[in-house]
Amino acid sequence: MDLNLEGKTALVTGGSRGLGRAICLGLAAEGAAVAVNYRRQGAEAAEVVKRLQTDCGVRAIAVCGDVTRPEHVVRMFDQTEQQLGPADVLINNAGMWPTAYVHQITEEDWNHTLAVNLTGPFLACREAVRRWLVDKREGCIVNIVSPAAFLGSTTGHAHYAAAKAGLVSFTVSLAREVAGRGIRVNAVAPGMMATDMAREALEEDLDGYLRRIPLGRIADPTEVANVVVFLASDRASYMAGATVDVSGGMLMR
Repeated sequence: MDLNLEGKTALVTGGSRGLGRAICLGLAAEGAAVAVNYRRQGAEAAEVVKRLQTDCGVRAIAVCGDVTRPEHVVRMFDQTEQQLGPADVLINNAGMWPTAYVHQITEEDWNHTLAVNLTGPFLACREAVRRWLVDKREGCIVNIVSPAAFLGSTTGHAHYAAAKAGLVSFTVSLAREVAGRGIRVNAVAPGMMATDMAREALEEDLDGYLRRIPLGRIADPTEVANVVVFLASDRASYMAGATVDVSGGMLMR
């Protein structure tokens, strides 16, 4: 199936590893030029860029930036536009998954978790939408959320769950605001994936997580990335404000 992404430009936050890396590879495989955002993993981002260029034959760059800082977000979009052309697709993937029960969470940790997982996507969405409206261009946003947004957390991730719940609601609100302007905003809720972020939790309680997953296994990031790439494509042209469950049946929503 042709997803009609060839010739388009995508900016992927947190694109240097894990799900972000898989999303970058999936977009490039469909012919999109990709800006791989990173904050600290410069070598990993460079490796992703090299693979996109070599294996997929697309234009790709690495863009450093902290999604919680508005000036960094503006710079990320500027660099993308200068080197690849205006962004057509924004994937808000950058995130953090700290572990602490509510009685242990400091205000600093709470605020930082919400800054990365909720304020960061807001800042990136705001910048993308501002540019698209000024230029009278259509665009597409996919926000990465979590089943925890709907189910909460029993494993010490209440601050993460709260941030992702906020992002689900924000996705719907933004979609309602801009759908009539040709800008589609949707979300994907991945379950447990074999990534660096989840490695420690899976090593400590793999059986516990598997018992909660009806499909009985941990996802490969590519399985989730495939859905993200679909939502970013013209094949999802009639979807707006949706959250797609890709959790192996954990959510079933």
